[in-house]
Amino acid sequence: MNLLEDFSLGLFFWQTLLFVLLLLLLKKYAWKPMLNAVNDREEGIKNALDSAEKAKREMENLQADNQKLLKEARAEREAMLKEARDIKNKMIEDAKDQAKEEAGKLVAQAQASIETEKKAAIAELKSQVANLSIEIAEKVVREELSNKDKQIKLVESMLGEATLN
Repeated sequence: MNLLEDFSLGLFFWQTLLFVLLLLLLKKYAWKPMLNAVNDREEGIKNALDSAEKAKREMENLQADNQKLLKEARAEREAMLKEARDIKNKMIEDAKDQAKEEAGKLVAQAQASIETEKKAAIAELKSQVANLSIEIAEKVVREELSNKDKQIKLVESMLGEATLN
């Protein structure tokens, strides 16, 4: 049994020695690269998370800026619409004032034209009345003067009126 014990002990020694050598080889060639790969992967994931967080913050800032720009654009649009309404109202008021002024001028011109035509009509009427009066007077005087006695009476009555005045 001694041989078996020596063999077991030798086997144990060699197995232990091989295990230690295997551990040293794994540590030198496998563990370091695997740990480095795991550390690199962990750092990459950490960097990716940091980048994602940074991108999220930037996105929030961009959204806030977009909201601010949108509010400014709305305010500017409202200001432009208000200005346009004011300009429209002013133009309407100006047009109304101008129309009233033009209407006033037209009414004044019409009244002046009517007055001128009225004076011309009155003058024409006076002229016609005067002509008619003269014609009537001529006819009456002819009738009166056709008779000699009537002529003498007429002359005497006129002279009598002239001397009284």
